[in-house]
Amino acid sequence: MDPIAQLHAERACLRLLLDLVVRLDVGEPGSVAELFTEDGVWVWPEGDRLVKGRAALRAHFGSRPADRHARRLMADVRVDVTSPDTATATSYFTTYRTHTAPPTPPAPTPAPVGIGHYEDTLCRTTDGSWLLAARTLRLPCDRPTPRL
Repeated sequence: MDPIAQLHAERACLRLLLDLVVRLDVGEPGSVAELFTEDGVWVWPEGDRLVKGRAALRAHFGSRPADRHARRLMADVRVDVTSPDTATATSYFTTYRTHTAPPTPPAPTPAPVGIGHYEDTLCRTTDGSWLLAARTLRLPCDRPTPRL
């Protein structure tokens, strides 16, 4: 693969993964479905959960309680372009989350509720954009979300 094309693909995949985090934390969570292929999946192996397809993803993430506020700190994102139309990625994250009923002053900074990593499979569409085909969440450190 041409090195410049590879850099473009890596950057497009990285941007997609960062857009997903922004949509989950400060955007419209249900809109993450648009970043997946029509039959895309999000898997939580430890909880034996799987959400498959855009409609199911939209319903799952769009049904979050209004009082849930989260911020994910993502780091060490590695994108490997495996062909002109496919890539894999691994990214590590720490999640901070609270439940508060607006309007409230800023909540005190809680301890992280989740530390783990994502394993992603991405594919290029016919229009040249990239989408997630699959996301697997690995969550070795998890605890309940505090209510403030």
